[in-house]
Amino acid sequence: MAAGCADNSIPKAQLPELDLSNPLLAAWDTPHETPPFSEIKLADYEPAFDAAIACSRAEIDAIVNNPKKPTFGNTIVALERQGELLNRIAGLFFNLLEADTSDEMQQIAQRVQPKLTELSNDISLNPELFARVKQVYEHPGRLRKEDRKLLEDTYQSFARSGAALSDADKELYRKYTSELSGLTLRFGQNALAATNAFTLNITDPKVVAELPAFVREGMAAEAKARGEKGWTVTLQHPSYLPFMTYSSNRELKEKLWKASNSRALGGEFDNTEIVKKIANTRLKIANLLGYKCYADYVLERRMAENTKTVNDFLAELLAATKSYADADYRTVSDYAATLGFKGQLMPWDWSYYTEKYKDEKYALNDELVKPYLKLENVKKGVFMLANKLYGLNFTPDDKIEVYHPDVTAYDVTDADGRFMAVLYLDFFPRESKRSGAWMTEFRGTKIEDGKEIRPLVSLVMNFTKPSETAPSLLTFDELETFLHEFGHALHGMLGEGKYESQTGTNVYRDFVELPSQLMENWATEKEFLDLWAVHYETGEPMPAEIVDRIVAAQNYLAAYANVRQLSFGMTDMAWHTLTEPFEGDVEQFEAVSMAPTQVLPVVSGTAMAPAFGHIFSGGYAAGYYGYKWAEVLEADAFSLFKEKGIFNREAASSFRENVLSKGGTEHPMELYVRFRGHKPETRALIEKMGLGK
Repeated sequence: MAAGCADNSIPKAQLPELDLSNPLLAAWDTPHETPPFSEIKLADYEPAFDAAIACSRAEIDAIVNNPKKPTFGNTIVALERQGELLNRIAGLFFNLLEADTSDEMQQIAQRVQPKLTELSNDISLNPELFARVKQVYEHPGRLRKEDRKLLEDTYQSFARSGAALSDADKELYRKYTSELSGLTLRFGQNALAATNAFTLNITDPKVVAELPAFVREGMAAEAKARGEKGWTVTLQHPSYLPFMTYSSNRELKEKLWKASNSRALGGEFDNTEIVKKIANTRLKIANLLGYKCYADYVLERRMAENTKTVNDFLAELLAATKSYADADYRTVSDYAATLGFKGQLMPWDWSYYTEKYKDEKYALNDELVKPYLKLENVKKGVFMLANKLYGLNFTPDDKIEVYHPDVTAYDVTDADGRFMAVLYLDFFPRESKRSGAWMTEFRGTKIEDGKEIRPLVSLVMNFTKPSETAPSLLTFDELETFLHEFGHALHGMLGEGKYESQTGTNVYRDFVELPSQLMENWATEKEFLDLWAVHYETGEPMPAEIVDRIVAAQNYLAAYANVRQLSFGMTDMAWHTLTEPFEGDVEQFEAVSMAPTQVLPVVSGTAMAPAFGHIFSGGYAAGYYGYKWAEVLEADAFSLFKEKGIFNREAASSFRENVLSKGGTEHPMELYVRFRGHKPETRALIEKMGLGK
């Protein structure tokens, strides 16, 4: 090596010998190196985790013990690359833990999680390693923009994970983070168990006679699958929501609503103590790192940047929309009264009367729309949209293994035939899958030793299953959900860059929802629906008047829906701006925190916190406001497509170039302004909701 030249090469680690008979540790000779799901047994996971953790430790040791002067390459890039085997195994295991779990898998998670937390702490609290990182941070030399961002992110990751703490405080940090990872895991398991524990079986045909055929058939299929007679409703959304929407039986709906809204609030799967412990442990961690509350700690690395900005943002939106939300409630209450409803309209009445009113005012209901939203056609439409905007093509690939018979895999290529990603689609509910809808990755994007590695992206949903007499027909809400999650998938599939930690959806949490929420706008665009929305039996296109009604109804109850989301954001901020440990009543705390946003009557004995997985086990702590934040961004962003055309390639190319492909390689506000030409304004969302006109 020439004199004076720094050694940028990644130090060679002395890796332990691996048992290559374990498919999780062997190379995957599969299409695009996709996981060989059929070869992997539950018994393979723990030994694989142990071996991969040992490899990661060896790689860290090699960085720490490198006699060469710390450089960007031999320290920062080496850190980015370490743990590749562990990331591969964890990416597989934790995604399947959500999408296709079992009791045994959950037990494995309980045993593995502490080991992963210990490793993470051993890395972030290693003083010699931090000294090397700090030396590069203080003397970076000339770096490209992407490299500078990786250096900044790496240094901040150490500093924010206790690297600068005293030895005694480091031990406390280890203790708290270990406790927190166990608590969040148990929270999620309890919430799932509580959701699965309640079912309502109906044997009287008179009770279900009024329900639409698709609701009855779904309930009958559920009962049959459980070996029960008659019709069964569960707390899973595709079962719960249609019953709440179409049944006039207040007694059963009250029972269902209370069951859903008191999940894990006491009882066998009680999460109330865990909620308090999570909030208090997060506060301890924040205090230890020098922050007054957990929100201050989290928001420092967000687009919003601080607690005051978030609280002001939520308050501004609430002030602009609360009176309209109250008016929504009065409108529906008055309407219910005209149909003979007596007394106060309760939360379990809401879906039924809002659906009836929508049907009367806009001549629009799920039954009218669902025949035109056959899942296969919706999928075709979503793929078509991705092709029109970004030139992407989706080809089913049956050579790629899937983890469940419901799942399909696609090769995704761009207009030039370049391979972009594998996309897995997993549409239907099952007991082994948690509720909700989400996008995830088995592997991200990166360039390593000159070779580009493209992502393995998975979309997991809980859509209405096909029945014995009809295919899967989506509600309009499910169409929006598909588009939303597909927006996340585009962010993953179109990511470009050298470093996996900066590509795809690895962006600030309050920026990550922009691509997903932007995509929802196409659901109410006639020009888009006309391309694919046909009746599943006749093949007739969706009539223009139905499309017109969908467009007219897009702001139906917009203020109510907005304030409901604000209530979630405000209760999240209440939990995470605590400055003293909380030992009070969870239900009461929630009632107080949500009081400014309350539209529907409060019902004692219910609370969402014990099952609010987003903030207590899903990564959105002090971050739920991000959904509304992203709505402001997407309202402003979509106005460009409205101006230039909803399939305009110039606008789409700019969004791809400046947002989707860039991931977390630059600050999100810089990326947004480069795309849009100005900073986002709250006014765009108010206008989109049709309020204040």
